[in-house]
Amino acid sequence: MDDIIASIRGFNRFYTQFVGALDGRFLGSDITLAEARLLFEINLAGNPVAADLQATLGMDAGYLSRLIGRLEERGWIQRDRGTGDARRRPIRLTADGAAIQHELDTRQRDKIAALLTRLSPLERADLVGALAKARALLDPAPPGSVSIRAFRTGDMGLIVARQALLYAQEYGWGPGLEINEGEVAAAFLRNFKPGREQCWVAELDGVMAGSIFLTDEGDGLARLRLLYVESAARGRGIGNLLVKTCLDFAQDCGYQAVTLWTHTILERARRIYAAHGFHLVETALHRVFGTPVQGEIWRLDFPV
Repeated sequence: MDDIIASIRGFNRFYTQFVGALDGRFLGSDITLAEARLLFEINLAGNPVAADLQATLGMDAGYLSRLIGRLEERGWIQRDRGTGDARRRPIRLTADGAAIQHELDTRQRDKIAALLTRLSPLERADLVGALAKARALLDPAPPGSVSIRAFRTGDMGLIVARQALLYAQEYGWGPGLEINEGEVAAAFLRNFKPGREQCWVAELDGVMAGSIFLTDEGDGLARLRLLYVESAARGRGIGNLLVKTCLDFAQDCGYQAVTLWTHTILERARRIYAAHGFHLVETALHRVFGTPVQGEIWRLDFPV
């Protein structure tokens, strides 16, 4: 744990210096980072009240009040006049405040753009992915958009690696699982049937958050395989969305039924399958993953 704490603190020191958090003249301006952030949030929210800004920023009420006062003294913001709680008076940027905020925003965009020019397209994607992943891990309820896309180059190795790591951590499953999933992924790529098979990847703010496969088993039967959702992305309905995408595709392809192999211990996945109409048809104990675990075969028959 100590080495993890040291790593996070080390990054914090780097990043506060990188963004100029310790500089009294943020991006060469006459204001601090805190004041610049407050201008940004006022512009973004559009006439917020102080209580809303405090909730958004998690800032001490007294400190926030002093920042608002300084911006008001400079003529960059104004508060609507009226009676009652001052914290409920709408705050807006003045023309001078809007100009300052625009100039700071431009400088910040230019600084980031200069950084990105030093990186290759793959490195840029890695950076964005790492930032989104860090936020998902550290924020218990981060905002974010979920999207589903078809697989692309490089996905198979990531899918196998992530599932192997997650199931080893959560259930103690060993190399047998990784071997099994590696064989499934390799066979899928080797024998891929466009228009009849597919692998979908769920992304949360552009970062892989889960996946699912559908393969052609012949005689009108398809197979749902390797459903998983990253632990940091759970609770957003991603598993349900992946299964729905898979089953919609299977129906459009004219499959008569879909089968799958899961395990009794995977309660979240089993609830999703049941909600979509799958029913349990067979169980069997096995040791493929190194420890005894009960496997289950489920099946869904589409209406004729």
